[in-house]
Amino acid sequence: MKNKIILFIIQLLILSACKSDDSSRVLPILSDSGESNIKYAQGFSVSHFEDYQLVDIQDPSGESDLQYHYALLQRGKSKASIPSEYEIIEVPIKSAICLTTLQLSSFIKLKALDKIVGISSTRFLFNPQMKEQLAAGHTQRIGSEGEFDAELVMALQPDIILVSPFKRGGYDAIRNLDIPLVNFLGYKETSPLGQAEWIKFVGLLLGMEEKAEKEFQEIEQKYNELKALTESKKEKPTVLSGELHSGNWYVVGGKSYLAHLFEDAGGNYFMQNDNESGGFYVDFESVYSQGANADFWRIVNSHNGTFSYEVLDKTDARYADFKAFQDKKVIYCNLREKPFYENTPVEPEVVLADLIKIFHPDLLPNHVPVYYELLK
Repeated sequence: MKNKIILFIIQLLILSACKSDDSSRVLPILSDSGESNIKYAQGFSVSHFEDYQLVDIQDPSGESDLQYHYALLQRGKSKASIPSEYEIIEVPIKSAICLTTLQLSSFIKLKALDKIVGISSTRFLFNPQMKEQLAAGHTQRIGSEGEFDAELVMALQPDIILVSPFKRGGYDAIRNLDIPLVNFLGYKETSPLGQAEWIKFVGLLLGMEEKAEKEFQEIEQKYNELKALTESKKEKPTVLSGELHSGNWYVVGGKSYLAHLFEDAGGNYFMQNDNESGGFYVDFESVYSQGANADFWRIVNSHNGTFSYEVLDKTDARYADFKAFQDKKVIYCNLREKPFYENTPVEPEVVLADLIKIFHPDLLPNHVPVYYELLK
């Protein structure tokens, strides 16, 4: 009883804050104990009230100060007490359009693909149910960013469209259709569990909070158990990542999602001392000076046919100078063969197991690689 009284007082204080002019606040999602149950995600926070939840979304990487505010209102309930700066979304939603496979991954995990009426691309789509829905016309392709089919979107009448506000491309064609654009920033989280925790946001939209919470708890437990296995390892291999594209090499900083993943797997990212969390392009010489002696080299691409060391050598003869190439320690995932983008955002524990198997095979001798394995 005491805890419930404390929780009630806290909620009253939050409601009072919502009515102030301070739109820069970030509100916590409250459990019965009054404590936040958003543990890893830096990009969203939630406050529960009787008939609605207030969701505040911000850039997890801190590169932008833009914020977005949504009130998830239970259908049929009064909106009178909702702060004016919050865009109202009636929940549970009945239909949605996803513009990225990362967004789609949470619907797949929650077994809610029937709610998806539109997607932007099928390039790396593997999911059988989604393919069936496309074939049957239940789900439609609405075009790519900057070239969306506004008439088709209107015909689909989705409750919401999930968008990635900081990605290239434009939403002008669908911005004025009187359909809520809900900003989904999971792709900017700098930790694997932070990215996976966005399943809770999708759960709120779908009215599947309990299922989303349960799914995430299982992800979290498995991930942290695997992470703990590597803590005793004193020798940590260095990992290079990426390839040349049009003369430049795309890298992510030392505070990025990928750097954290390598660290949790018992490795060191070759740019671990860099303080950036996002990605940027550098020239070959810069990569070579820092990554030539890396123990492993991670490559994810879409290759038609069998990818091999011979293919790498023919692509650029300088690749053969890398230690990881010479030692045959290239870590590879072919996007044409594996559902990497549509599954891994909510399967970080599986990705982690793949990397541990490669970096420290003695720790997981029976693990069968799912996404990453050493190039043969």
